[in-house]
Amino acid sequence: MSTEPSKTLETFDNPRPERDYTVRIRIPEFTCLCPKTGQPDFATLYVDYVPDRQCVELKSLKLYVWSFRDEGAFHEAVTNRILDDLVNATAPRFMRLTAEFNVRGGIYTNVVAEHRSATWTPPAPVTLP
Repeated sequence: MSTEPSKTLETFDNPRPERDYTVRIRIPEFTCLCPKTGQPDFATLYVDYVPDRQCVELKSLKLYVWSFRDEGAFHEAVTNRILDDLVNATAPRFMRLTAEFNVRGGIYTNVVAEHRSATWTPPAPVTLP
């Protein structure tokens, strides 16, 4: 596997496709460039998903995230692009991407984007006594 930035997201077969379970991924070192100033923007990305048949392979995800380092993008656009690419690669039952951008000019930006498969119904929440 390469150690260079890449737009390729690799996957592997879900080991328990019959079960709904959540995969939570935290990516604390996301960077891209401000399309207006060219200055770096830093964010922590949180990916939460319920896989269907495929799971995302983490090293390929790391190299994919790294590929944005020299690209200019608005926070909203890059968050939705990453979600679209992850959904296209894995076809999950559900996926949420939260991008928490560091302060810039005294303003924090959080962008949350979601995908839900049309055929998936989330399980009922369990309330314990």
